[in-house]
Amino acid sequence: MAVAKKALQVRLPPLPSIKDVIKLYKLRALRELSQNFLMEPRLIDKIVRAAGNISGHTVCEVGPGPGGITRSIIQQAPRRVILVEKDPRFIPTLELIADACRDKVDVDIITGDILKTDLTKYIPVDAKKEWQEPPPPVNLIGNLPFSVSTILIIRWLEMISKQEGPWSYGRTRMTLTFQKEVAERMAAKILDKQRCRLSVMCQSWCTVNYKFDISGAAFLPKPDVDVGVVTLTPLKQPIMKLPFKMVEKVVRQIFSMRQKYSIRGAQTLFPEKVREEMALRMYKIADIDPITRPYQIANMEFARLCHAYNEIIKMYPALENYDFRAPKDKAKLTEEVVDETVL
Repeated sequence: MAVAKKALQVRLPPLPSIKDVIKLYKLRALRELSQNFLMEPRLIDKIVRAAGNISGHTVCEVGPGPGGITRSIIQQAPRRVILVEKDPRFIPTLELIADACRDKVDVDIITGDILKTDLTKYIPVDAKKEWQEPPPPVNLIGNLPFSVSTILIIRWLEMISKQEGPWSYGRTRMTLTFQKEVAERMAAKILDKQRCRLSVMCQSWCTVNYKFDISGAAFLPKPDVDVGVVTLTPLKQPIMKLPFKMVEKVVRQIFSMRQKYSIRGAQTLFPEKVREEMALRMYKIADIDPITRPYQIANMEFARLCHAYNEIIKMYPALENYDFRAPKDKAKLTEEVVDETVL
């Protein structure tokens, strides 16, 4: 077994260490981009192992930086590696790695923003699987900058809900690093002190597996917080079978008053004149106690609340466009439309 596993590994020719590469190319992490370099090879390998067996897979690494995780990925003999790096300073270091494994692993280096990159152009067509099948041989791995991690995961969850991008190939898995507090929120169960909007959104479309922590001391420069490594596997059957934006709106508003009765947040889904009536109707349809706190509501109960909200806006379509956070003049205009429709 050990011999077979060893045969699946790719041996890279001698390369300068990541520490030496950083010195050689005079690289420094930019705080304004939330960059932190992970220097410890043992921890880097542990992140890649958390993704499972990636031999023969297409692996997309988000924000590879100087290429520490990239080297560990390549050593596991993937079929193809797609590197998406926004900072052009790191491209020469990534090209160095690509040249070293030219005859062993295909490496695509993309200079660009992951939020604007269409990864489907680089994933082989034959990697595609049906949604109900086991996950395809495609993985997303990344040591994400703190500044974009939450934005990115919400964007990806929406793509999962629509089965777009890497998820048009099936239930593509993700192995990502987050600020420890964010990782804890993603995995937080009902009644947990960290339970929030992100918990419900992640768990409604994915199985969230909090793997392990990495001390901030392992990074250069040392961040003020520790890091959590999380794997996410899309569910065969999502808990929320409704449009993503609608679910996000309902969950966000309910958690907007986290310590109060959950109905207080739900009331902000509706214009002031019908607020109490509609929120009570929503909770009655969902069969949820209005005095339940947001963190006391289970994922399936949130699903019932979202379906109840959906029923109400089917009866009163004008309510769908109401936005509690909209400028006052726009909110007033919306309320006038609602007055004509509902009252």
